Amino acid sequence: MSRVHDIVFDCRHPASLARFWAAVLDGYQVAPYDEEELQRLKEKGIDDPEDDPTVLVEAGPGQPRYFFVLVPEDKVAKNRVHLDLSADDPAAEVDRLVSLGAVAVREYEGWVQMADPEGNEFCVLR
Repeated sequence: MSRVHDIVFDCRHPASLARFWAAVLDGYQVAPYDEEELQRLKEKGIDDPEDDPTVLVEAGPGQPRYFFVLVPEDKVAKNRVHLDLSADDPAAEVDRLVSLGAVAVREYEGWVQMADPEGNEFCVLR
């Protein structure tokens, strides 16, 4: 039986998109950079975690992790898979997400279609 381990986003700038999603998701944070990870980056010629081509966002054990991975191409079409988010106050959550850099794309009867700062679609359920 399979379980979700990682949800992976291809993106232009992993560090900033990881910070966005860490702020969106309750209980998640960008994984800290310890000395071993900083050394691994340095061996790849990367001196600043801001330029890390793979950034991890995580919560506690048993929760799926989110990886943000640098790719050379821009997003060009609608996502084939997206996240549906729930919140106690959906209208306030949409406002909060917009303040973080998301865009409300379209409102439907049961949800609001949104896009993250790189255009990846997701929904906030009402």
